[in-house]
Amino acid sequence: MASTRIASVTARQIYSDRGHPGVRATVTTESGATASAEVTAGTSVGKYEVQFAYDDEDQRFGGRGVGRAVHNIEQVIAPAIVGMDATAQAEVDRTMIELDGSPDKTRLGGNAIAAVSAALLQAAAKSVGLPLYRYIGGMNACLMPVPGVLATTGARRYGGGERSGSKPTYALMCHGFDSFGAASYAAWEVEKVYRRLLFERLGVDAVSRATPPIISPGRVRHDRELWSLMTEAIEKAGYEGRIGIQVDVAAGTYYDEETERYVGLFSAEDKTRDEMIALFQEAVRQYPFVIVEDPLDEDDFEGHAILARTLGIEVVGDDLFTTNLERVRHGIALGAANTVLLKVNQIGSITEAFDMVQFAYRHGYGVMPCNSRGEGEVIADYTVGLRCGHLREGATGPVGNRFLEIEEDLGPRAEFAGRRGLKP
Repeated sequence: MASTRIASVTARQIYSDRGHPGVRATVTTESGATASAEVTAGTSVGKYEVQFAYDDEDQRFGGRGVGRAVHNIEQVIAPAIVGMDATAQAEVDRTMIELDGSPDKTRLGGNAIAAVSAALLQAAAKSVGLPLYRYIGGMNACLMPVPGVLATTGARRYGGGERSGSKPTYALMCHGFDSFGAASYAAWEVEKVYRRLLFERLGVDAVSRATPPIISPGRVRHDRELWSLMTEAIEKAGYEGRIGIQVDVAAGTYYDEETERYVGLFSAEDKTRDEMIALFQEAVRQYPFVIVEDPLDEDDFEGHAILARTLGIEVVGDDLFTTNLERVRHGIALGAANTVLLKVNQIGSITEAFDMVQFAYRHGYGVMPCNSRGEGEVIADYTVGLRCGHLREGATGPVGNRFLEIEEDLGPRAEFAGRRGLKP
């Protein structure tokens, strides 16, 4: 038992790839097992997520430094959990939650708690000598997920979306394959074809050379033009019927509560909820969409239920659910969406997030992990360990590399989820 006890907990502020600071927590056990986890803010943040601890009164980093989160980890959390068993995840997480004592983790910060919780999970796995995915899922952790590759990002093409970050974002989901490795290569190939089409059709001055490309304002009149290009890219790459389109709309960031209209989303025209629903129905009929995420405002459970009933594809709640069991419970009761996005730092601890996952499974909902908040390549271990069947992106890059390692490690036991990895 002593070898798995927590020996130390430290933290530091880091630069994230989002252009703002994040917090990194490091947990070390008495056996010497050490693991770190990072938490950063997203480009679009749902209003029902837990609160992060920021240095609001400090002008450095625009008041978004995380020195307060670092202090809370080292001066408040660490003294309370050092000596506890690292493998007792639920007990340690409960101790941190009770230490915070607020309903939305305002006192210590959701970023502080989530970073320690995630680092604890990894340190515990190392301390018992198991790969993280097997520590999470045991012998059943052998399902390889449907991955995607980002195709286009960029907001405010048509005005509106001041809070949207880079949304909507599009990805190409590779489901019609026999292995993760084959899906990963197809993702790499179709992304190259799509990028070439963008430059050929829109011109080099209209498309950034970033990865993924960002479309300049004024160069397309409606996102249908992008949908058509993605469809053409799938066909030209030879993957018709095997690759589909996913869109993370983050529609709430375009919603004007006063006018009850979506402003500048998909085109310059303002749209009512009914017009948005009709547009999604048209898109699914005419283009190979397989997933729509946050297609309506984060308070519109009824609208998400309508789309779940009528689209015939996966409807994901991110800002709608915020990895929060109570919001998922409410959504399931109404039939809102059919899949939950998994982001640990939306709720603040591994235990709460994984409890939500099991609740979603028991009620027939899918779970789609996402590593947009600093999780890095360990999102692959979460996905396989929880048997999620698919995730946001993850086909290539460091996350894709980790999946390829896991697939090789599993050998003949590896099972690719394929189309059944997607809802409905």
